[in-house]
Amino acid sequence: MKDNTKLLGTEKISKLLWKQSLPSMIAMSVMALYNVVDTIFIGHGIGSLGIAGLAISFPMQMIIMSMAFSLGIGSASIISRALGAKNKKKAEETLGNFFSLAVIVGLIAMIFGYLFLEKILILFGATENILPFAYDYMKFILGGTVFVIISAGSNNIIRAQGSAKYSMIVMISSAIVNLILDPIFIFIFNWGMAGAGAATMIAQIISFSLATYYFKVGLSSIKIRIKNFILKLKTVKEIFQIGASSLSRNASGSLMAIVMNNSLGFYGGDLAIAAYGIFAKAMMFIMMPMFGFVQGLNPILGYNYGAKKYDRAKESIINAIKKTTIYSILGFIILYSFTKQFVSIFTTDIELTELSIKFIRITFILLPIVGFQVISSGIYQTMGKAKMAFFISILRQAILLVPLVLILPRYFGLLGIFIAYPIADAIASFINLFLLRYEFKLLERRECKFREKAIVNNNI
Repeated sequence: MKDNTKLLGTEKISKLLWKQSLPSMIAMSVMALYNVVDTIFIGHGIGSLGIAGLAISFPMQMIIMSMAFSLGIGSASIISRALGAKNKKKAEETLGNFFSLAVIVGLIAMIFGYLFLEKILILFGATENILPFAYDYMKFILGGTVFVIISAGSNNIIRAQGSAKYSMIVMISSAIVNLILDPIFIFIFNWGMAGAGAATMIAQIISFSLATYYFKVGLSSIKIRIKNFILKLKTVKEIFQIGASSLSRNASGSLMAIVMNNSLGFYGGDLAIAAYGIFAKAMMFIMMPMFGFVQGLNPILGYNYGAKKYDRAKESIINAIKKTTIYSILGFIILYSFTKQFVSIFTTDIELTELSIKFIRITFILLPIVGFQVISSGIYQTMGKAKMAFFISILRQAILLVPLVLILPRYFGLLGIFIAYPIADAIASFINLFLLRYEFKLLERRECKFREKAIVNNNI
């Protein structure tokens, strides 16, 4: 396992990025496939209101995942840079603090969620017809809050050590368990939305077990030590500062989903919310493999940035941008070629099918440039630049998309909600490009200074 971390600073970047990204991409693709199949089971076993219930539940699930990613990515960033700087003590201290924070945050979120579940779902856009479906689903999802925060968060730490394959195993195992249990609980036991929620909770427990096993049996290059479970203010502060961008990005996604659900309910009713549920699965199916590239980039960039190998850090970013751009173009071609076929696997309702197709084709019109956005939004967090990472994380969704979704429908109706997406993508991409060029200049300057210093030291 120690050799894995050393390779992050020596192996050829293009080869290394594939080695780190491919397992994450496979895992993310399986997770996306699971979400699609899960929605298919609900669509055919429960109906359009079941799909709408998933759409309403999505912001709440995003909030839980935002907590997991905030703690996990914040900790992973510190750990990868500490390993690059040969500071194993700091890496292990961060690991112990992560587990303590995950349990505390998970318990608070679970208790709060159960106390106010119905009110939260109504706030998220649940109508009288949709509320029972969303409630039955979320009461089980909340039960697995601690498990999902630990498993999803620690998965980032596992990848930070160069163990992308084990991270893939954790994610795929969870998805497979869910896919097996879903049809049993929904069709055989007739548990409806509660069955879908129970299947997901059990899968989360499996994922938690595999993730913690990694650290327990010595597969990790850093160890869990009881003394590191005691929270240290400096470490906790750094985890939250770096993780804030991930928290804000996912919180922005949750805010966006809340605004979308309420706006769609107002301008299009329950059917529009169900169409958004199908759109969300299309987005997940296309976007999640891209995040595999980000997850592959993070340990490479973090390690080399921490080791002051700025030329390799820059090269890894450029390589990742090229790969995600090619992927996003291919995704655009496939999605536009088979939009009707994709939508039809979720529902046989003609009206819902037509609205979903329109929704997907308008909102994804600028998909070819989204891959660039995905990479640029993740690099600042990995390098520990908390303020810039925070700004980038809220730019597209909170700063651009939310106002557009609130304003445009007043003039264009339901169509205004759809066209808000490509407008936000265009503006966000332009800003990201400008900031990334500036970051490249900083990396080049640091590399020059580092080399000059090395030459002076050698001469001495």
